[in-house]
Amino acid sequence: MASILPTPTRTCQRCSAELALDDLACPQCHALVHADTLERLSAQARSLEAQQQFLPSREQWRKVQLLLPPESQQAEWVSAHVREIEAKAGIAASQAARTKWAAKLGPLAPVALVLAKAKVLLSLFKLSSLLSLVAFLGVYWALYGPKFGLGFVGLIFIHEMGHFIDVKRRGLPADMPVFLPGLGAYVRWQALGVSRETRAAVSLAGPLAGAVAAAACALLWWHTGGGIWAALARASAWLNVLNLIPVWALDGGQAAAAMDKGDRLGLLTACLALWLLLGQNVFALVALGTAYRLFTKDLPRRPSRLTTAYFVGVLTSLGLVMWLLPGRGFGPH
Repeated sequence: MASILPTPTRTCQRCSAELALDDLACPQCHALVHADTLERLSAQARSLEAQQQFLPSREQWRKVQLLLPPESQQAEWVSAHVREIEAKAGIAASQAARTKWAAKLGPLAPVALVLAKAKVLLSLFKLSSLLSLVAFLGVYWALYGPKFGLGFVGLIFIHEMGHFIDVKRRGLPADMPVFLPGLGAYVRWQALGVSRETRAAVSLAGPLAGAVAAAACALLWWHTGGGIWAALARASAWLNVLNLIPVWALDGGQAAAAMDKGDRLGLLTACLALWLLLGQNVFALVALGTAYRLFTKDLPRRPSRLTTAYFVGVLTSLGLVMWLLPGRGFGPH
């Protein structure tokens, strides 16, 4: 009978520690032993799920579960996700039945279908995520009015979904965004056994999504002349650059952890160049944070040049959006 288990690994590919034949994670660095197989099986499972082949997808996820340490958070997430897929399989069957009823409702059929789809969409959100989003919206609605408040919250949501989608496409567990009124938002995800380069990519995915959203708002401003679009584009770009200061738990801080001293020096040079060329003072703050990281002792064993290029590319995109727009700083000017 064929087995999904690959040939046992004798040494850890990350730290070269000795592994027992039945080890599923390295006892020294906690890297997953069957990471490549897990990535392949997870990709197959996601592909099947996207095609709404829920039962075959469930079987692939069960294979993934066998290769994960039973006590790990990834295994717990896979177990919960299998239950979600089983629920979706039931939803898909019931949707077919609803479609037949909708055909009999005549003019009311579109309403029935929208309500059915809304129920599925809402099931993706936890109550805490929804309540925090409403509270977050209330704060910025009160501060800046309904138009800017709604648009700004939408842009923050897009930024956080950039993180969420990047985590999910890697087959890792993640929660929907939680919003902290007046402070920001975050996506909680499990990074056990994940490389610094992957953590950096997840951290930069949010600002990348923010850059795309800011550029879309800038394009709408250019086509319509509506000042609200310029204000939203500038606010989004400015906040995303601020979030790339490489300190603390900011996105830039997580990304800089995958860069060695030479990469950080290159990032500092790029920040200074952007500050001088574009005249946006927020880049001076990013430069100060980068200068500080030149002297910290958290240098990786294997630096990621790709992370540096990714970081500079996102910063440059955000800077260009700000440079092309009227006004300065943050807010609906």
